[in-house]
Order: sequence, then C-alpha cells, then structure tokens
Amino acid sequence: MKLWTKICAFGIVILLGGVVIQLLWSGRSAMWHYGWQFLLQSAWNPVRGEFGILPRLYGTIVTSLLALVMAAPVGLATALWLSVAPSGWLGAVINSGIELLAAIPSVVYGLWGIFVLIPWLTPHLQWLHRHGGWLPFFATPFPGRSLLVAALVLAVMILPTIVALSRVAISNVPGELIWGALALGATPWEVLLAVALPYSRSGIIAAILLALGRALGETMAVTMLIGNSNTLSLSWLAPADTIASLLANNFAEAGEQEIPALMYAALVLLVLSLAVNLSGELILGNGSLDRNQAD
Repeated sequence: MKLWTKICAFGIVILLGGVVIQLLWSGRSAMWHYGWQFLLQSAWNPVRGEFGILPRLYGTIVTSLLALVMAAPVGLATALWLSVAPSGWLGAVINSGIELLAAIPSVVYGLWGIFVLIPWLTPHLQWLHRHGGWLPFFATPFPGRSLLVAALVLAVMILPTIVALSRVAISNVPGELIWGALALGATPWEVLLAVALPYSRSGIIAAILLALGRALGETMAVTMLIGNSNTLSLSWLAPADTIASLLANNFAEAGEQEIPALMYAALVLLVLSLAVNLSGELILGNGSLDRNQAD
C-alpha cells in the first residue's frame, strides 16, 4: 500500500514534467524565432507571422491582482468570523454557501456575469467614468464586457479558496496559546487578532497566493466577460484579454504557423502559475518549520 501511494504521488510529478516537455517541444520554433520579444510585442497576426502576448500578459496579471485585492479582505474577514462564530444556523449557512461557490462551474459564473452583473454595473460604472474619467483607470466608457467585470467575477471564484485555507491555518493554532490568552482575560476576538492571526500569518499568505494561482489560469468565465480585445489599455473599464482566453479562442482554428506561438503562450502561463503556487507552498512550508522550531 505504501509503495502504491508513493508511485501515485510520483506519477503526478511525471505528469507535470510531461506537460512541460510537450509545451517546450511544440513551442520550440516560436521560442527560437521570437525569443523574449514574444513577451514585449502586441501584434497577433497569423497571416503575417507576427506574434506577441504583451496585452494578454498585462490582462492576465491585472485581472488576477484586482481580483485578489477585492477577494482577500472579504475572504480573510469571513474566515476570522467563522473561526469564532458560534456553531449556529447562521455559521452553517455561510459555510455551506462558501462551499457551494467553489462547486459552481466556471461557465455558470460567466453567464451570471453577462445577464446579472453587467446590467447591474452599467449605470454605476458609466457614472464612475463621467465623474472619474480623469483617472487612467476609468478613462474609457464602460461597454459591458471589460477587464473590471472579469476581475469581479474572478474575485467571487477565488473567495472559497481564501476562506477555506485561511480557516485551516487559523484552526492549527495550538490550544495552549488560545487557552493561555483566555486565562489572562482576553476576549475571543482579542485572542483571534493578537494570537491566532500572527501565528497563522504564513498560512494565510499562502492561501492568498494559491488563490492568485487559480485566478491566473481561469479561462471560461474570463473569456466570456473580458471582451477579448488585443489592445493594451490602462482603463479597467475597457475590453482586454488574457493568455488563457487567447488559447481558448484561437487554438481550435489555429494553423501550423500559429500553434507553436500558442504553445509558447501556454508555457508562459504555466510558468507564471507554477511560480505563484510554489511561492505559496514555500511560505506555508517555512511557516510550519518556524512554528515547529519555536515549539
């Protein structure tokens, strides 16, 4: 049994290595021809053989970071409240709601964004453009599908990850610390903020980074909502695009000349996601090591 589980675990590493090798092999001609300029150019013209992912790289990073800025405070506050809330019906309902958010398919989020979120946001964001258009982030009219709408839906999608992993990190605080603080007269919220939160800091940071990793690779909902425009704009109200959306939209009809460029773009997205996820795992591992040494 032990050998079998070890083989299964090692198989995951082999699978990941196979994906990386396939992307490197299939995209080698594009990597050799375009090099680092592939990351700095905007044109995507299969007829002329011009390929670059700068607007898509910018859209991927900005939508993910915007989603994280919106989701992290809400997710952390929810995790803190669920950690001290009494085990009543309200806590059970909120906990079940968070779990259901994680189970909703991506395409449903996309439809929700199109038929509910965009009509509701349109008058508010048009008002924001009229009165705050002097800011670069609101400089363009709101056409509906845009970078900001995609980021809002991404924030909802990564919220369960932040809540669940943050709750696990907070629940791992040793009982001796909590009972000691309570014995000194601290209230449950004071224990949570002054003892549990600093102790679980690395776990919470790792939860946020892992949520960022999911946001970077999200495809269907973002493709349906971001507008799929290959124009680099600072305005959050303008249509944009991501690397994942580029792959979803173009791969089915790509010719022999375009496929290596798409594979190169997929490799960039994979490296970006792996870097963020490995950072989260390293922070989580270092935090556990520090706590063990402290104990």
